[in-house]
Amino acid sequence: MKNLRSTLAALCLSTGLAAHAAATPEAVVTLKVHHFLPNDSLTQRELIQPWADRISRESGGRIRFHFFPAMQLGGKPAQLLDQARSGSADVVWALPGYNGGAYPLTGAFELPFMNRSAEASSQALWDFLARHGQREYQGVQLLATHLTDSVVLHSRKQPIRSQADLAGLKLRTANHVQSRLIELLGGQPQAMPINPVPAALARGLLDGAAVPWDVVGSVKLQERVKYHTEMAEGMPKLMHPVLVLAMNKARYDSLPADLRQIIDANSGRALSARAGRLWDTRALEADRQLARERGNQVIFLDAAEQQRWMAIAGKLDDEWVAEVEGQGYADGAALLQEARQLVAKYNGQAAR
Repeated sequence: MKNLRSTLAALCLSTGLAAHAAATPEAVVTLKVHHFLPNDSLTQRELIQPWADRISRESGGRIRFHFFPAMQLGGKPAQLLDQARSGSADVVWALPGYNGGAYPLTGAFELPFMNRSAEASSQALWDFLARHGQREYQGVQLLATHLTDSVVLHSRKQPIRSQADLAGLKLRTANHVQSRLIELLGGQPQAMPINPVPAALARGLLDGAAVPWDVVGSVKLQERVKYHTEMAEGMPKLMHPVLVLAMNKARYDSLPADLRQIIDANSGRALSARAGRLWDTRALEADRQLARERGNQVIFLDAAEQQRWMAIAGKLDDEWVAEVEGQGYADGAALLQEARQLVAKYNGQAAR
């Protein structure tokens, strides 16, 4: 009888534990991902969605992602990083340059003629911000830092083959550095997010836009312009926008250690390099082809003309040094030199 009572007690305990386990499964974490491009954009389709899928798979479904493209959670693209800080979004893909001088160190990689390869400079940027970027990115956990393909000058009525062709042209720009370069070259910069650009072109409010190829297809820009001017082949690119994938820091820190490890293993420098490579190849070729299929003209700047542009753009290096030192960073010239050395280091390792 005693053995029977022991057996029954053990069975009851086992049943109780099983019921408790069934009632309290491991918590599933759902992260809200917010960005400013459509859900069928290259960004979501080939960068963020595959990243999220890998993390969900490796976590056994304990981390899930809910996407909110095209600013569906509200606000403006310039507010995305602040949304990540506040927790109104868990993960954002954001363009720091929309925020003026709030991210000056990040802006070093947006200087004209700084980069040749998005893959190389995306890794250089990751290393640079890992050393110096804590102040700029307080409240968020950086998951990736990457460049897109280079800015191209797209125009409606006339091709841009020289500085003289820029005189008086109203060109959309995305940030202060782009605006300053267009101004120095004689154009009239019009700072605005990308989404209103096609309508502004259609209404004649813009003569053109400074936009990377990867954005062209997502907003059908090739239908609003006729000419696309790239830099001379084999020479540094005009300039690259910088994007970051970032997560609310408190949300990241609240995750169990094993889930943080899964996120870390799929993020960082490797994800940054993968993103840059994607923009160096798929984005560039796909959207350039869209323009050609429409009968638009793709122009490559003459090398001697580009050298003249580069000499003019050198003034922006000095302005950047003054800006970062004005914000309390010591020796801006040394910081810029370090950024250039990191770019050179990874240029030697990039796939192209």
